[in-house]
Amino acid sequence: MRRLFSFLLLIFLLGACNRPTANINEVESGASGLKETDSITMPESKPDDFNFSTQFGYWSSNEINTFEGTFTKDLIEAGTVTTDVTFTEEEMNFIYGKMKEINIADAKQLIPEIIDCSVEPYEEDKWEVLINGETISHTVSGAYCNPTNDAKQLIELRETIFELIKDKDSYKELPDAEGGYE
Repeated sequence: MRRLFSFLLLIFLLGACNRPTANINEVESGASGLKETDSITMPESKPDDFNFSTQFGYWSSNEINTFEGTFTKDLIEAGTVTTDVTFTEEEMNFIYGKMKEINIADAKQLIPEIIDCSVEPYEEDKWEVLINGETISHTVSGAYCNPTNDAKQLIELRETIFELIKDKDSYKELPDAEGGYE
């Protein structure tokens, strides 16, 4: 019986070590299959196909999407509303420069090594960035009390881009959110 228990424990431990984990920091590329250990070299200047989308907030209900030229605002109890928003060439160059500063194409450490506490509900940022035909994806969870430096950089980048959105007339015309999150 003791040997059976030891054998089952060993099988359980080996299975737990080999269990696939969700990769929330993956670089995807159609046929090339780039993964988190790979990186994409970012060109010095913004490539012609550069676009991005970032969903953020509680349940990632807000979205800045340059692929579609839209911004979606979370109105909380009143749902969401989407409006057309485009960035100028100068703004897109500025955003690309900010992404290059933090090397958004590199794999990121987005989960703290030590998780000392968590919060709920929490905000979440989901990024998709297209550079020279390659799609870079990152997900930042606001569940951790002490986010990593990489997570802080992505949140700061999103906040910088959101400030550009807030200056646009189409954003200013959107209705105010109703209610709040607990």
